[in-house]
Amino acid sequence: MEEYLKDISDGKLYSSNDMVKVGCHDCNGCSACCCDMGESILLDPMDVWRLERNLGQSFEQLLAGAIDLHVEDGLILPNLKMASSATGPKCSFLNEEGRCSIHAFRPGICRLFPLGRNYDGENLSYFLLTDACPAKNKSKMKVSKWLEMDGMKDYERFLVKWHALTKSLRQTMQNCDEEEAKRKNMLFLQMFYFTPVQQENFYDGFYERLEQFERR
Repeated sequence: MEEYLKDISDGKLYSSNDMVKVGCHDCNGCSACCCDMGESILLDPMDVWRLERNLGQSFEQLLAGAIDLHVEDGLILPNLKMASSATGPKCSFLNEEGRCSIHAFRPGICRLFPLGRNYDGENLSYFLLTDACPAKNKSKMKVSKWLEMDGMKDYERFLVKWHALTKSLRQTMQNCDEEEAKRKNMLFLQMFYFTPVQQENFYDGFYERLEQFERR
């Protein structure tokens, strides 16, 4: 484990089959992790694909409402937008009762919390963020059950490929002039976000796009 992770976690790495203390009793009315999160709730192509299909909106329509774009290490990425409220910034999808209105198809980072992802080459593991979730008396749950994602092996393979791509692009952006960086960002957004995946199986569409992008 990287040294910096030891300072923010319980010092352990978990697989999707491991048990970890994250069960928070259906949040019990708490929505702390949905408020004042800034631009930190990044959306990968699968998150956007699920939002588009379940909300019946295009990426352009989502951008006009609950999603923003921001620059991170030179790479433009979408994130959930925080909306103004009397109690401070909160997720645009948090309803008046303080519950998630898209819980069934919520983004991967929302599913993950209070876990984090640790990438090591082709391997993906998880760590538990200490003092991140205020819930008391948490119960142990298998990581895969906590994430509630069908086909964990396929999902984790996608996450590893996506992480490798975005990491490589961030590094590339540091050595690009302004025009080249703009071209790469526009191509990246067009291929992975603005142009919807039409296949019923998201992964088929993603890997087809990935292959095309890497040839450009």
